[in-house]
Amino acid sequence: MAMEDYTRHQQGIIKRYYANLDQSALQKLGELVTELYLAEGAKRDKVWKSVVAALQKLEVPPARIDHLRAKDDPKLLAELVTELQGKKG
Repeated sequence: MAMEDYTRHQQGIIKRYYANLDQSALQKLGELVTELYLAEGAKRDKVWKSVVAALQKLEVPPARIDHLRAKDDPKLLAELVTELQGKKG
């Protein structure tokens, strides 16, 4: 569908959604850090998959994602979230 097919109000909503997509992904990543601290076993693997997807959306370099995943340290991930918030803010 082309943007002309939406009302002006709907177009505004769509534009704001995409303008704030990075901020939403960053917020979700912050929530995943907390889940990662608490998760164990299979649940932890599932959370890591979500973390990797969020990092890819935020265009974090694959080498850095691999490093974080290999270390499996939520503290390193929390530091990255803080770094990314500084860039976006």
